[in-house]
Amino acid sequence: MPYHTFKCSEMLPDREKHAVIKGPGEDITSALPLGNLNTVPGTITERGCAYCGAKHVIGTPMKDVIHMSHGPMGCTYDTWQTKRYISDNDNFQLKYTFATDMKEKHVVFGAEKMLKQNIHEAFDAFPEINRMTLYQTCASALIGDDMDAIAKQIMKERPGVDIFVCNAPGFGGTSQTGGHHKINIAWINNKVGTVEPEIKSKYTINYVGDYNIQGDCEIMTDYFNRMGIQVISMFTGNGSYDDLRAMHRADLNVLECARSAEYICNELRTRYGTPRLDIDGFGFDLLAESLMKVAMFFGDDCVEKAKAIIDEEVARWKPELDWYAKRLKGKKICLWPGGSKLWHWAHVIEEEMGVKVVSVYSKFGHQGDFEKGIARCSEGALAIDDPNELEALEAMEMLKPDCILTGMRPGEVAKKIRIPYLNIHAYHNGPYKGFEGWVRLARDLYNAIYSPVMNLAAIDISKDDFETGKGFMTRTMLSDPGVPREELHTENMYTGKMDIVTHLRGKEYDFPAPEPKADAAV
Repeated sequence: MPYHTFKCSEMLPDREKHAVIKGPGEDITSALPLGNLNTVPGTITERGCAYCGAKHVIGTPMKDVIHMSHGPMGCTYDTWQTKRYISDNDNFQLKYTFATDMKEKHVVFGAEKMLKQNIHEAFDAFPEINRMTLYQTCASALIGDDMDAIAKQIMKERPGVDIFVCNAPGFGGTSQTGGHHKINIAWINNKVGTVEPEIKSKYTINYVGDYNIQGDCEIMTDYFNRMGIQVISMFTGNGSYDDLRAMHRADLNVLECARSAEYICNELRTRYGTPRLDIDGFGFDLLAESLMKVAMFFGDDCVEKAKAIIDEEVARWKPELDWYAKRLKGKKICLWPGGSKLWHWAHVIEEEMGVKVVSVYSKFGHQGDFEKGIARCSEGALAIDDPNELEALEAMEMLKPDCILTGMRPGEVAKKIRIPYLNIHAYHNGPYKGFEGWVRLARDLYNAIYSPVMNLAAIDISKDDFETGKGFMTRTMLSDPGVPREELHTENMYTGKMDIVTHLRGKEYDFPAPEPKADAAV
């Protein structure tokens, strides 16, 4: 087993098996780091807690909901607005955050009375919103406040409102993935099956595991709708609370992020017999393959529409992707996401953009994530589970990447050592899903690597030799020397608009009529 030990972690023997380098001819049987284990004390992890995984990742993207945390203000503040979970209702869930603001006195004397008062005040302040999610924190869990009982009292006192309680305190798992599991199971136990949806098409799905970062979910649902498929619910990006209560009526669960949402898909299959189909929404080839898989589930009519969509989108955007790929070829990147992008992107970004993935990591991935990620990685890639800042710095010094694809915390550290980064948690200029979205990612990667400012920042004027008389270099001046002369043209740079999402809202689609119910009157 080709384990890699970081020098900074030599005094932490428990970290010995958390990083591997994929050697020639090796597969997951010989190159798999340990994952989803408790963080080793002293490593200063970048992980989030289970509460964060429940509220921040999955709960908050629901758009027509008051999201109330029962705990200290810091918990809800830390999970507010750090991801761009946009929605088509004027981003209500991004504009406001709610907390009971527990203090020491509430820990001593209890906070149920305050919680009830806060719920009433929130509904009074926003009478147009009659749905709420309540999130437990470490503080409210430790003192045993009965949030379920309070929620039942409120719903009895205020007919018409509905409240979902998520008991996922921060200590409820090894990382945020523990919260993913808890909110998945709580939702299907308490809310699925309590609303009957309006069926508009003979083909229906739930789109699961997409959180609509800068519009990702809306791009994908547009494809499905153009194929004649009705999306009953979206778990949970741009998702409506009541639509998500009707998940039991879909013909198929289309799953994007298996790490955060496979639990509810598995339960829907067990309880309602709904099949699960895993897809990749990133990359031209994988996206085309995914749309065809969904279409083939429903039959020839959907297949023909899917083919037409794929042909149209590829013809429009492939030349622009190729323009960037020629200039990105051979550039080294570290793919350091939180979870599933570890394996969603590991090979397709190499194949379609020409870059070399020299490292992958996951903060909360399970063994299955590393199995898929390392299987798709190239030889020589360094895979790390739950890295800390010192290990990341050491990896960057060893690998010397041209760009880091990660979140803000490790990304800002990379900038300090003059390595550009792209925020692939909240995105720089997304959406990145869909055919055009993939070109937007290539554009942002190109702009980061060939930024004249970053190029200048990489020079250490105290010791590096550098030219002083050549003036300011543009991106194309930096990127084009390696491009063959016959391919030096600029007409296929990204030509899309800044906003490619909002024009989809309110769009009308032609759905095939649903089949009449078997027990319907003749």
